[in-house]
Amino acid sequence: MVWFLFLSLAPLMFVTGYSLVKYEQAIDNELVQRLRANAREFVTTIDDSEKYLNTRRQRHRSDPMLSYYLLTNSISQARAQIQGSVRSNPILASVSLFSRDGQLVASISQDEQADAKQNRDIESASIFLSDDYKAKLEKNGQMTIVDRGADNSMDLIAITRIDTKTGRVAGYIEEIVNIGPRTLESLKKRFNSEIILFDQTGKIVAGSHPDFALYEKDYFSRVISGDPETFFDLTVRNEPFGFITMPVKWGDGAFMVGLGASKQKSKGILRKVNLAFFVMICAIGIILVPLSIFATRVIVKPVYDLVDAIQMMDVRDGPVEIPLSTDTELGLLTESFNEMSRRIYQAKVDLEKKIKELEGAYSELKDTQARLVHSAKMASLGQMVAGIAHELNNPIGFIYSNMSHLRDYSKRLETIIEAGEKGSDTLEKAKKENDYAYVVQDLPRLISSCEEGARRTRDIVMGLRSFSRLEEAKIKKVSLKDGIEDTLRLLSGEIKNRIEVHTEYGTIPDVLCYASQLNQVFMNILTNAAQAIEGEGHIWIKLNQVKFAGRQHAQVSIKDSGKGIPSDDVEKIFDPFYTTKTVGQGTGLGLSISYGIVKKHGGDIQVRSEPNKGTEFIISVPIDGPPGAEVEAV
Repeated sequence: MVWFLFLSLAPLMFVTGYSLVKYEQAIDNELVQRLRANAREFVTTIDDSEKYLNTRRQRHRSDPMLSYYLLTNSISQARAQIQGSVRSNPILASVSLFSRDGQLVASISQDEQADAKQNRDIESASIFLSDDYKAKLEKNGQMTIVDRGADNSMDLIAITRIDTKTGRVAGYIEEIVNIGPRTLESLKKRFNSEIILFDQTGKIVAGSHPDFALYEKDYFSRVISGDPETFFDLTVRNEPFGFITMPVKWGDGAFMVGLGASKQKSKGILRKVNLAFFVMICAIGIILVPLSIFATRVIVKPVYDLVDAIQMMDVRDGPVEIPLSTDTELGLLTESFNEMSRRIYQAKVDLEKKIKELEGAYSELKDTQARLVHSAKMASLGQMVAGIAHELNNPIGFIYSNMSHLRDYSKRLETIIEAGEKGSDTLEKAKKENDYAYVVQDLPRLISSCEEGARRTRDIVMGLRSFSRLEEAKIKKVSLKDGIEDTLRLLSGEIKNRIEVHTEYGTIPDVLCYASQLNQVFMNILTNAAQAIEGEGHIWIKLNQVKFAGRQHAQVSIKDSGKGIPSDDVEKIFDPFYTTKTVGQGTGLGLSISYGIVKKHGGDIQVRSEPNKGTEFIISVPIDGPPGAEVEAV
């Protein structure tokens, strides 16, 4: 019953609520359009005032009498001249004259009765133009300023440099248009709106209502939030207002004006509409209660039975069936459900059987894959071991061949020592017979040769140990440069006297990684590069640091001068079991394993190749390790 009432009333509530919202938005839009038109009219008034002052500026700059009075320090005549201009212009609040040194010498202001009078207090004070103002006037000849005025007002100031006909500076004139309480009250009646003046930061400067000054200093700054044209609500003495702001230019300066209109009447209409909506919903709800009871008994109960049966399907082992109780559409639905339940149970049985078969096949596939990967690793290991054995055979054979000479030299020295014990004559004879001078000369060379062979053997063994890094099965910070060098040493038998390796290592930090796995990647790619070069060739290796995807990566580039890869094969080289080598020379798993290792590290591997121009592999891994990796404590 509750759902029936909800589904019956919800659409009506939604449509009515949506209409109320749209109605309120329409009222706000109409209010915004009216306020925006008033704001544009206010901006036009300010523009007209600025144009008028610009006309006066040209007149002042070309007025020879005014420049003459200022140059000759005829202050009374100059004051009389500007006093007449103040009387003839109702928008001017005050006009002041400054000497060529920037000192104020005369000031005339206009009171509320439009009478122009001399400001003796200001003239008697030592007031000067700032050096910054004088520098700007020297450069541009004029400047405009927006400043906070006295007693809830804003001053729009224009300062002009007065020049003689010869271009000599005679002085300066300052004209101020004041938007004060009288002007704000006049504009309020004209626009039928409350008015607020803000500076460029959104702080209030003046307003047509005294309550505006009671708000916090940064209240309107937060409301405007840097948007010079915004609409916001404000309550003034329990009366709701809607305000819109608009930027106003005054020469080089600027300020913002806010105009607000009362929303009291529209709020009253909305309250009446809301009351009517509430009464209508209650009436409809009373009518729907008996209807919902009837619907629950006739329609909803069979549906509940159907829902309960559907829920039983998850816990019962077998099909769920509902007894037929009617021949209506609900009965047809019940019969269809019973048939569906039987089919679902049979499909569930078949699916469980298929899942068991797939689990067995998947287990067998994993075992086969593990064996193939192991075979690929063993094949790669066999190739590496063969090369290492060849490398070890040379120094060991050299040591072994030198041992016979060392044994012979030892016997000769023993004979000479025994002869020396018998006497000096016998000693000299023994030295000549055993070629003592040659033995002494050749013995250090033999020892050095044996040491060099042993050192070479030790380096190979140490390189093999460093390459495998059996003690570093866990993730650690390692030098990729050392890993590449270890790999090159193990492949020296494959590349020496045939391939010239060019390395270029940038300065990068140690990389958090599985070192032995990355060494396997380098081994696979360098082995493929060596095998791709027929005869003599070159391999270029570069290591540097790059940034992409917001993380620092270590990038390794391995390029060879081999025969290259056809374009049709480039996209397939990372596929398992895909190889371009002849049967018996490759399993097609080396690059697939390398791709998996790089992806495990959260990196990327790319290949660029052209036939007969060589192949380049670019490997990138994050320096700070795979996602979520942590360096092992030492």
